[in-house]
Amino acid sequence: MNIWRWRGVQIIAERSDYDVIIVGAGSMGMSAGYHLARRGVKTLLIDAFDPPHTEGSHHGETRLIRHAYSGDPAYIDLALRAQVLWEEAEAESGLKLLAPSGVLNLADSKVYSFAGRLEEARKRKVRAEQLDAEEICRRWPALNLPESFEAMYEPDAGYLYSERCITAYRQLALDHGAELLTNTPVLKVTAREGSVTVQTKQGDYHGAAAILSAGAWFSSLSPFINLPIKAVRKVVGWFGSTPDFETGRFPGFTLGAEEGEFYGFPSISGAGLKIGRHDTGEVWKPGEPLQPFGSLESDEGDLRRVLEAYMPGAAGRLLKGSVCKYEHTPDEDFIIDRHPAHNHVLLAGGFSGHGFKFSSAVGEILADMAVQGHTRQNIAPFSLSRFNSSASDLKS
Repeated sequence: MNIWRWRGVQIIAERSDYDVIIVGAGSMGMSAGYHLARRGVKTLLIDAFDPPHTEGSHHGETRLIRHAYSGDPAYIDLALRAQVLWEEAEAESGLKLLAPSGVLNLADSKVYSFAGRLEEARKRKVRAEQLDAEEICRRWPALNLPESFEAMYEPDAGYLYSERCITAYRQLALDHGAELLTNTPVLKVTAREGSVTVQTKQGDYHGAAAILSAGAWFSSLSPFINLPIKAVRKVVGWFGSTPDFETGRFPGFTLGAEEGEFYGFPSISGAGLKIGRHDTGEVWKPGEPLQPFGSLESDEGDLRRVLEAYMPGAAGRLLKGSVCKYEHTPDEDFIIDRHPAHNHVLLAGGFSGHGFKFSSAVGEILADMAVQGHTRQNIAPFSLSRFNSSASDLKS
């Protein structure tokens, strides 16, 4: 029997090989592993695959990072902190993680207004410009926009090289003493006061605490935890484009119109403009096959239609398509909280297709909560209790 202190509280457990076990070493989990290990916390990361990989939500080369965010103001604060931490990770790892391309948020004023986001950006001194359709097309003449369009341009925003970010945090975590088990699916998680056991085919692993960051695979951890998360299949495509859409000439972008909600990136080294659709998606469950790109007419069709309408110079031949997963909560806000029955088990999930940019800061938050018992970031909007589900629905 071991006796030690965790967050200042005496813990008694039959066995503990690690201080913290992280289940799911994707964007959030790998970041948490780094932030814990660099503090000297004995950390084990377990992943069903070998990150970075194509079975979750972090592949596809790039992810936007922007700061003038919609929703709760906590998002802006979190985005600003994430930017600082990405810059630190870039410096420490020696890998190029950030591309400061600017982000052009486009919308038809008939369906969306930037007024609230601009107001919050000004309060927090985030640089953001409001542009009308004439000014947008003057700066980026390759765009074809009706007069009803407007934009919010963020010159300090850009994009992250997503797989490279995972690689950086993986190497940094290992350099600081973390251990990583790859290609090791978790079969079961159990907890008792002061200890957590994670069962795999390779054996059982024991820790004083755990972080569950299983992404679209969260339902595989039932009945230990049942979160209101729905995994959906998402696609992105790279299309042949004119030089007007190359890096240095065109920014990252989002676009909201009657056709739907889209996001994208300039053509990097001639790879073609990348675009994906944020809304819609086919429901997917762990264990089910994930249909490859092109299985549905809408895979290419939805993307091509919006390019032909607003970016005709980027509506060339489809160069590549890819499929990934979103993990939606009902309100598309995150879940960052403690297990309702086990205070020493942390939950990070439901990032709903817009979480990657925050993962550097979410990892820090999880490390703070595990080691200190609290975090300086405002995570109240991400509380599990907001769904008002009964305890029996959420916990084992």
